[in-house]
Amino acid sequence: MSTGIDDDLTGLHNRRSFLALLRRHIGLANDQRTNLGLVVIDIDAFARINATHGFDFGDRVLVHLAQQLRDVARRQDYAARIGDNRFALLLTRVMNKGHVELAIQKLLRLLETPFASGNTRVKVAVTAGAAVCPMHATHAEFLLRQAEISLEAARALGHHSLFAPDHDTDNGLSQLWDLEIELVGAPERGELSLHYQPKLRARDRVPVGAEALMRWHHRARGTIAPDLFIPVAEQTGQIRTMTMWALNTALRQAGEWTGAPLSVAVNVPATMVTRHDLPELVENALHLWGRDHVQLVLEITERSLVADPKHSFTILSQIREMGVRISIDDFGTGYSCLAYFKDIPADELKIDKSFVAGLLTDPASADITWLIIDLAHRFGLSVVAEGVEDEATFQALRDRGCDIVQGHLFAQAMPPDAFKRWLRGALGLAA
Repeated sequence: MSTGIDDDLTGLHNRRSFLALLRRHIGLANDQRTNLGLVVIDIDAFARINATHGFDFGDRVLVHLAQQLRDVARRQDYAARIGDNRFALLLTRVMNKGHVELAIQKLLRLLETPFASGNTRVKVAVTAGAAVCPMHATHAEFLLRQAEISLEAARALGHHSLFAPDHDTDNGLSQLWDLEIELVGAPERGELSLHYQPKLRARDRVPVGAEALMRWHHRARGTIAPDLFIPVAEQTGQIRTMTMWALNTALRQAGEWTGAPLSVAVNVPATMVTRHDLPELVENALHLWGRDHVQLVLEITERSLVADPKHSFTILSQIREMGVRISIDDFGTGYSCLAYFKDIPADELKIDKSFVAGLLTDPASADITWLIIDLAHRFGLSVVAEGVEDEATFQALRDRGCDIVQGHLFAQAMPPDAFKRWLRGALGLAA
């Protein structure tokens, strides 16, 4: 029976009791002038484990990791489950960062042995972020945020683990480190903008719409790459505010476009696809900014559907009933399953640019591309190829029946005013 301080599944401390422990031991460390280490651990691709092997197996993986953390912890240390697949390890009375690093490396070594249950064996890969009190913070909540941001920085950089940067160092990680705080209020400060990359009908190169791509121009740092700030926004929860800003802004700006009926595509992150309030948020944006000549398209990644297809299908179906089109982005790179594909609530598939780039040189990329086009058409979906860079690739796609193309061969992503000028020219309209 749970004591109220334990996680029911793993028997570790739950988030609430762990935060109480963290506050108490940080107080002791500050009073006694000792060091305390905090490690936050995420299981990589946990949604895929659940989708592939089932939720019961996923639960057994969580219990397995909990046991490995117990094996790493000393008698005076504490382990906890603080999220769905997020764990924490509190290391009291450590001498320095090196001792925390040794604990992380011990955990990684223990996890090198695949986890086996029944006839299934999986390698449980994790990413860890670490921080030390008082070096990185002297308050519980802030130390936890330091460790969590370090985890996201490790994931963005492709590392297994990463420490919070020291306050007196400038090793390049400090810039990544500050992004979470600096993203707060970026839309209100006018630092975010949308650029538009045209989408053209393949058979005659006539523009049919554009994809809205978010840009961040920091007041001091200049332009920050989306590959850097989007993952941080997703993991810290700020992506919801940013996505709704993008949705409203894209509809407002697209309402100023002239010419034939056009579509505007907005990317929706996986964390929002299963939210119950997403249909309401979309409906509100359409009520404020929707125009008859503008077709809203929501682009979601194929991976967004994996964790809970039934629930996400319900949400997307509600949105489609509003007249919004759904596009499955990066198709072919996720975990495609024909069992659910026949019921997928979508209107469009986007072939990932990695396949388009290898179309003329890699037979496997070509085979996958042609298969996607054929599959989509059999189910009544249109096909978009992104990342079209040369004329020969475009001709091959057009000859095989690809419906829509987008890429630098036609135009790069442009600020709103530049896109409006390009659009008028491409449609042969007077300035």
